[in-house]
Amino acid sequence: MIKVLLADDEDLVRSGLRSILTSAGDIEIVAECDDGAHVADLVRLHRPHVVLLDIRMRTTDGIVALKRVMELADPPAVAMLTTFDVDEYVQKALRLGANGFLLKDTEPTQLVNAVRDLARGGAVLDPNVAARVIAAMADGQKAAEPARKLLSSLSGRELEVVALIGQGMSNAEIGNTLHLSEATVKGYVSSVLGKIGAANRVQAALVAYRGGLIG
Repeated sequence: MIKVLLADDEDLVRSGLRSILTSAGDIEIVAECDDGAHVADLVRLHRPHVVLLDIRMRTTDGIVALKRVMELADPPAVAMLTTFDVDEYVQKALRLGANGFLLKDTEPTQLVNAVRDLARGGAVLDPNVAARVIAAMADGQKAAEPARKLLSSLSGRELEVVALIGQGMSNAEIGNTLHLSEATVKGYVSSVLGKIGAANRVQAALVAYRGGLIG
């Protein structure tokens, strides 16, 4: 079972997420909280594989909670729950090591698959928020040349793959688009991350954005 911790200060949001995830059969909600102040302690106590963390909460927000979680030994994968009002919070979350961003109204199947990807060590970037997340991190022309240099090390197929990562596509979706098996896509993704020095898909998407592959 994939153990998940939910942290959001809206009861209705937590209820909806809980209902969707527990219906999957292989996901268990081991803890919930409505204040970021409790997240690190709950992680220590329950050892979840995945934390879904509201980026903004009324008392202790998700950024403070994320920092505390990432300071733990062997921290879980953390995806930030957000809305379309992407701002400086996104930049902070990425720098602190967030494994991705999901909209609070993410389609149920996509949410379940995202949690499974996170539990396997992947990173997730909701297609509907991908462009805004990346744009929030872009540093303009100053960062363009280093990004282009990194991208120049990629093959033509790898460039296609990283461009689709930048659009928020999963491995399965990339495979369908490029007519490749999911296993082949996984190999390309690993190669891309290694060549450009990206820790996860979110960072790879940022390089693609800065290098002009998407925009």
